[in-house]
Amino acid sequence: MNAKLIESIANAVLYEGYMLYPYRPSSVKNQQRWNFGVVYPKAYSEIQKGNDICVMKTQCLVRGSENAEIEVKVRFLQCIARKIGILHSAGSRTEGERQPDLELVESFTIGGQDLQSWQEASEREVNLVPMRIAGLSSAPIRQEFEFLGGQDREPVQSGAGSTEAFIVRGREAIRGCVEVSAEVLGDGVYRLTVALANLTGLEAPHIQTRENVLLKSLLSAHTVLGVNGGEFISQIDPPAELQAASGKCRNVGTWPVMVGDENARNAMLSSPIILYDYPQIAPESNGDLFDGTEIDEILALRILTLSDDEKREIRQSDARTREVLERTESMPAEHFMKVHGVLRGMRPADASFAGNFKSEDDR
Repeated sequence: MNAKLIESIANAVLYEGYMLYPYRPSSVKNQQRWNFGVVYPKAYSEIQKGNDICVMKTQCLVRGSENAEIEVKVRFLQCIARKIGILHSAGSRTEGERQPDLELVESFTIGGQDLQSWQEASEREVNLVPMRIAGLSSAPIRQEFEFLGGQDREPVQSGAGSTEAFIVRGREAIRGCVEVSAEVLGDGVYRLTVALANLTGLEAPHIQTRENVLLKSLLSAHTVLGVNGGEFISQIDPPAELQAASGKCRNVGTWPVMVGDENARNAMLSSPIILYDYPQIAPESNGDLFDGTEIDEILALRILTLSDDEKREIRQSDARTREVLERTESMPAEHFMKVHGVLRGMRPADASFAGNFKSEDDR
């Protein structure tokens, strides 16, 4: 299994749409983030009549012996609410309070920095121990997980060196579970099912805004599957004898594709974004741009045309977006030449194809 290649594809899925060009929080297209792979709390999903899922389900075929082992890894982002807190005077603290009293605001300028409230994200990962597929057909495996809530404060200093504000990052507690099962279809073929459920409680779901609900949701969720002693069957191009069985697989909020070295069959990525088998990251790309539908050259050139005010807003948004700007601004000219006019997928036409075209003299 080519772990490095698989991780690069999974990371691209994880951060797809994290922040779109022009990479400014004030841009309309960035006002509603995380449209892909969101697994919501059940109470919110029920209000939305199931249109916003609370369970993501993957089904695919596996062929192998009863001793074949299945590996399952679930990854998602957890939304972090970033607020700006203005520091009150020491006299405004209440007795016994360990942290200074803060007034939370949407934006604040200090020491030449324009600070603003925004959403960030932390990566989360749940790994299950390898499971024999024969055992999964008789007794599903269920693993619950929880990530605790909390708050962190990052001091921000003025030009004089004194702390006048804090960046306050708050996260909600998140609970969920992963359930893995298998169904014997005969002749060493199994239908594997992986269900990812959000078990996080949500009070008064009728009055919750989507922004608040995202704090308790699993964002950009996807599943990486591996098999030892067997092989996965492509959902896109199954062999003729397994087309009917493959067609009965039901996937909710996700789509499994073969991943890793081309023609390898020991890994699958169940992605909330529709991909082909064996997706690849362009070797010319030198970093994430969070927008897989665009071309690196176009995005990079557009970034360089942004105004100084727009670039200043990008630098103050978050570390990942700031890195996109700084990497693009420092990109050497020879790198731009590498990403310009790349042509892929060309191969010689076979004789039968060429025979369909005749010159005037041949007709």
